[in-house]
Amino acid sequence: MRGMRTTASRRPCARDRDRDRGQVTIEFLGMTPTILVTLVVLWQLVLVGYTFTLAGNAADEAVRAATAAERGGAREGACEEAGLDKLSGAWAGGANVDCATGGGFVTADVRLDVPILFPGTVSFPFRVTGHAGAVEEEED
Repeated sequence: MRGMRTTASRRPCARDRDRDRGQVTIEFLGMTPTILVTLVVLWQLVLVGYTFTLAGNAADEAVRAATAAERGGAREGACEEAGLDKLSGAWAGGANVDCATGGGFVTADVRLDVPILFPGTVSFPFRVTGHAGAVEEEED
């Protein structure tokens, strides 16, 4: 047993270090697809969340404008215009704003397409809906 060394007392020599050269690069290249897929999925989730936020805000704006407008056709027009006003071109293209009045309430539903990776290009087959309501203002 005189000629055997234990692993704890063994010191790395130049030959061992050369054998491990490039190991970090190979490991990073192996992880690159996983990192990219994770970033793409996170970006898509951000777009879905942002679309929900836009739909809710557009519905709030539409109801606010509708309650301040006069009853009739002017209310419907003001509601739709305000609902589309704050949306950028990427989301406004496929947006639907539906306003209704009844029972002393004004409601607005805004439906937006959820883009796939890049707003303004291809969208998912489902839509995000924002809903808002307010009490009708009394006319003097």
